[in-house]
Amino acid sequence: MFTKIFLGIGVLLAIALLVLAILRLGNAQEMSAKERSLELPVGRLFTEDMVTELPEPVKRYFLHAISPGTPLANSVRLKMNGNFKLGQDKPWLPMQATEILSSQGFIWKATIGRGLLRMVGADYYVNRSGRMQFALLGLLPLVKASNPNINRSSIGRLAGEFIWLPSALLPQQGVDWRVIDEHTIQASLKIDGEPITLTLIIDPDGKLLKFSLPRWGDRSADGSWAYIPFGGEVQAEHSFDGYTIPSQISAGWGYGTSSYFESFRAAIANHNYEIKQQQWQ
Repeated sequence: MFTKIFLGIGVLLAIALLVLAILRLGNAQEMSAKERSLELPVGRLFTEDMVTELPEPVKRYFLHAISPGTPLANSVRLKMNGNFKLGQDKPWLPMQATEILSSQGFIWKATIGRGLLRMVGADYYVNRSGRMQFALLGLLPLVKASNPNINRSSIGRLAGEFIWLPSALLPQQGVDWRVIDEHTIQASLKIDGEPITLTLIIDPDGKLLKFSLPRWGDRSADGSWAYIPFGGEVQAEHSFDGYTIPSQISAGWGYGTSSYFESFRAAIANHNYEIKQQQWQ
């Protein structure tokens, strides 16, 4: 009798795992379609004339970040590894991820943790919709959330990650720039109606040192949603195909305050800017 019970349980578990595997396959196919929607063609070649009217520190940043004659990318694929922290009192976990980042959205697919506690999933903002979905070993759902608050938070993440796609910050993309001081510059832009103020700290050569922005999140003292300082620092940079972008960063909520929670450390292991011809809209 016990043999039949255990056999029945085994069959049910096998069916459940099969269903989860089928759902995972469906999610993967859906994600591939979303990725293709973010593969945007490049614009015309970058020239110094495009930034001539900008204040000197802003011009310095762009001329360091983009070499004249470089096709202006609207999307880039990144491969990264590093560490992720789920909470202030939690340990650092290993992280490997791939990302497609465009001027209109991003899809970050990551594996966090190791062994039987490995979490596999994605964080994305596509077609004005943000979502987080992670599953234990990629099969047992842990987090699956999408709502207006996540949408707004995802837009903040998108804007912050434009440090890896500096062509998205050019004035030709509707971005307004102002200078705070010789080493502090500030970009004002809107993404799907959400106003963003992105502050960059640069060195005398235009190299990016720090970045920050008010980002919608629930890391406030009482757990309510509010605009919270978010940002990080650049430990290294690298030149790829005419772009010089951060290759090693750390970031987190509460940046620049006593409640700073560093939760993300990443090094870019590979990149690929989408190279297809298209003029600015």
